[in-house]
Amino acid sequence: MQERNQMKQRLLCKVLIMFWLLIFSYSTALAQPTASRLPISGTVRDADGHPLDLVGIGVEGQPGGTTTDEQGHFSLNVGRPAGNRTPVLIARRLGFHTLRVPLNLSEPRELSLTLQPDSRAIGNVTVRGRTDNTDTREQVSITPLDPRAAKELPSAFGDFNKILTTLPGVVANNELTSTYSVRGGNYDENLVYVNGIEVYRPFLVTSAQQEGLSFVNPDLVSKVEFSSGGWQPKYGDKLSSVLSLDYKTPQRFEASATGSLVGGTAHVGAISANKRITYLAGVRYKNAQYVLNSLKQNQGGYNPTFYDGQAYVSAALGPQDNPERTTLGLLTTFAHNAFRFTPESGQSTFSTSVNQFSRLTIFYDGHERMQYDTYQGGLNLRHNFTPKLQGELLAGAMISRELEYRDVEANYLLSDINRDPNSPDFNLPTRVRDLGSRFNNSRNNLTARIATLEARGRWTPGTRHVVRWGAKAGREKIEDTLNEYSFADSADYVPDARRTRLLSNLNLSSYRYQGYAQHTIELDSTQTLTYGVRFHYWTVNQQLVISPRVQYAYTSPRHPNVSWKAATGVYYQPPFYRELRSQVGTRLSASDPLVIQAQLNPELRAQRSLHFIVGNEIRFKQFGRDFRFTGEAYYKYLTDVVPYDIDNVRLRYFAKNNARAYAAGVDARVSGEFVKGAESWFSLGVLTTRENLDGDSINTYNDAGQKSGRVPKGYIRRPSDQRLNLGIFFQDHLPDNPSVRGYVNVVFGTGLPFSPPDLPDLRGTSKLSRSYKRVDLGFSKVISLRNATEATRKPGQLESLWIGLELLNVLAANNVAGYNYVQDINGVTYSVPNYLSQRLVNLRVIARF
Repeated sequence: MQERNQMKQRLLCKVLIMFWLLIFSYSTALAQPTASRLPISGTVRDADGHPLDLVGIGVEGQPGGTTTDEQGHFSLNVGRPAGNRTPVLIARRLGFHTLRVPLNLSEPRELSLTLQPDSRAIGNVTVRGRTDNTDTREQVSITPLDPRAAKELPSAFGDFNKILTTLPGVVANNELTSTYSVRGGNYDENLVYVNGIEVYRPFLVTSAQQEGLSFVNPDLVSKVEFSSGGWQPKYGDKLSSVLSLDYKTPQRFEASATGSLVGGTAHVGAISANKRITYLAGVRYKNAQYVLNSLKQNQGGYNPTFYDGQAYVSAALGPQDNPERTTLGLLTTFAHNAFRFTPESGQSTFSTSVNQFSRLTIFYDGHERMQYDTYQGGLNLRHNFTPKLQGELLAGAMISRELEYRDVEANYLLSDINRDPNSPDFNLPTRVRDLGSRFNNSRNNLTARIATLEARGRWTPGTRHVVRWGAKAGREKIEDTLNEYSFADSADYVPDARRTRLLSNLNLSSYRYQGYAQHTIELDSTQTLTYGVRFHYWTVNQQLVISPRVQYAYTSPRHPNVSWKAATGVYYQPPFYRELRSQVGTRLSASDPLVIQAQLNPELRAQRSLHFIVGNEIRFKQFGRDFRFTGEAYYKYLTDVVPYDIDNVRLRYFAKNNARAYAAGVDARVSGEFVKGAESWFSLGVLTTRENLDGDSINTYNDAGQKSGRVPKGYIRRPSDQRLNLGIFFQDHLPDNPSVRGYVNVVFGTGLPFSPPDLPDLRGTSKLSRSYKRVDLGFSKVISLRNATEATRKPGQLESLWIGLELLNVLAANNVAGYNYVQDINGVTYSVPNYLSQRLVNLRVIARF
């Protein structure tokens, strides 16, 4: 009986709050008529300053009402009550205390409202506010992230994307790179948005050592949402994931500065005296020399430098009585990445059989220079036509200039190693062979220019319906010059097959047109449905693709802390420039058979993926604290697949739609305060992804070991086929002193199917598969310097110091980023591993003002 009463109380509470606006409107239908109506507007935020959407806004005793949009904005017409009574504005949202604000209509102004979390108990039901501003119970595969956690997560460079690798289904087996793959895809299949503006990454990066930082600057971000599949039509056309970021809107002066052994950051933000203009700016600097010097196989002079700057300015352009009616946002960014390396020597020991080890020693002469400069900007003009209708106009532009200059000669020695620990020559060479040399020369330049214009709309006809639509046009221009020359010799002999020269001057100009429409409806207090469609047209291949998508979420009335979700849809990825360029060129002429030319395939079609996702979310209490469990099972069937190989972080596409593929798996994540006041999480992903290439075959042999023919290979492992990945981020602090904390970041993944080039029979096998394991530890101390009262605080005054010590790769694991493949004169190929960074110590200091 008691349990039944508790369920009734839960249901009654949920129904009353969810339908407050509807009840409010009808209950005031008989109110006294008003003499006139005046417009008011404002912004609603939570206690941390984050904007709150879907807040019910109304005036006591008057019909009608509205809700806040995604930026927390609202506008409403208020009638003058009879009898000179003071109207009272009421703001309500599930999980927050109701706010009542008397209005002075004789002084129109922009309202700034703050809702406080409501942790009151109704019977045995606890209603608690959300700080992430995202109800994940109503969306599929959405994970909200705290950008502040990225500053505390111990990692090689403090890159924000490293927090993504602790999520289920996200793979990045290389601490030197900011790239990641999701649920069997590659890093070209991930979307990134900042305030609705799509972000692009460099095209020519070949190895992780050459990379800078990811685009995300955690100092500037207020809200982060990550979707690993089944996302809504409002997001673009990719196959794997969406990372959506919202920049902060400062409400007062703020600043910070960070310094470490691998670089530093600084940011500043403020708001104007009239509250109409806010600005936010940040710069970052990274020097990876300290980390790269720990690489085992390549010794030499590293001179990598990366710096970037980002700024976001927002202005309220509306009338005096409603300044937030029209807002303008300006985003500007630049990034400079220069990698210079003068290799001297390298050494790698590896096994060639069960009991035999070899050592490759390399002596270098020459240098490498890679440089990537990217400039991007965007405008976001937003206007509230009515309280229920909002529109946006977005314009973006990007210019990327990249170059690869390389003149490197390498001489190889191969040795057999004595592995007998009882021998006085243990770990020393027993036989040395002069293997040969290789020379690489390249002069590659690429310039990309992209410009886009997009219009979006949002209509909220009632508290149960939200309709969104948009249209986007883009202009792309790519100029790519390739000039590469290489040869390899063994015993002073260079066969023609090992001498090639790649010469190309490729240009690609095109237009893209995109659009979408979607409708979200609350079927009742327990069910939410989102459905819609998206289209994409590209002038190069002249292909129009249409993507219907559906999401459904159900929350049990008997168990309101449990929700079930499902999603399905068609997802296309129209090709970009990289997919069009084949890794195999064509001969320029019969008179010069060693010169080849790269080719583009303008008829390449969009890759297509059909997503099926089911999952649930359970919110529960343990140890008197809140926890959340999310679990999902997914299946993706892909057609018109463009196969690719991975060389470090470079993707080499086949430039053909000659494969089918699938990805299936299960993801699970538990998050919460395992230690009071410190959120941690555990993630587990199980995956299998395979592809079947048209015409792909393999040799067969008879009982005598003789070749008997070839048979189709069927489905083989894709380059991103990581069967198991585990991510852990755990925090702890001293019981009586939470300012002293410890952090553990654990990433484990089973091996990826590396395979040598030009040996198709080995593609998709597990012969070179090696697991990735890494444990990073961190310790921090916060020294608070804040004044006793906020009123006495001065802008620019130092508030706190965060001091952290990090032990990176504590286990000193010899993780492998890939392989170099070396052939001797007999055609035997040796796979030489490229090891990643070793154990390191890093010191970081963060000053907040």
